[in-house]
Amino acid sequence: MRQAGTYSGILSGGLSGKTGPHSLPLARIKKIMKKSGADVKMISGEAPIVFSKACELFIEDLTQRSWMMTMQGKRRTLHKVDVASAVIGTDIFDFLVNLVSNSSHSMDNSVEIETTCK
Repeated sequence: MRQAGTYSGILSGGLSGKTGPHSLPLARIKKIMKKSGADVKMISGEAPIVFSKACELFIEDLTQRSWMMTMQGKRRTLHKVDVASAVIGTDIFDFLVNLVSNSSHSMDNSVEIETTCK
């Protein structure tokens, strides 16, 4: 008889046994996984659920770090610059630095345009 796996707690819950406690669309995650390489053909039903939970944890951590930047700026609204600051200030998010530095650079240009037009 098969025993419950390590991730069985992730798989149960929600409205039915199929939905689970995840809030990200599993079909979209599966599609992204299939696009990741030509070698990826078959994906088990549990893999997208684990990826969904990992994405939720990633978003939660990045949001908490971004919120700390918002609070340091004495604001109550989280902005794109707060996310960029959190990414740049955290070593584990180094893979995102190019993404946020490009977007924050475009934000800097818009600020310069606004100040020079006044």
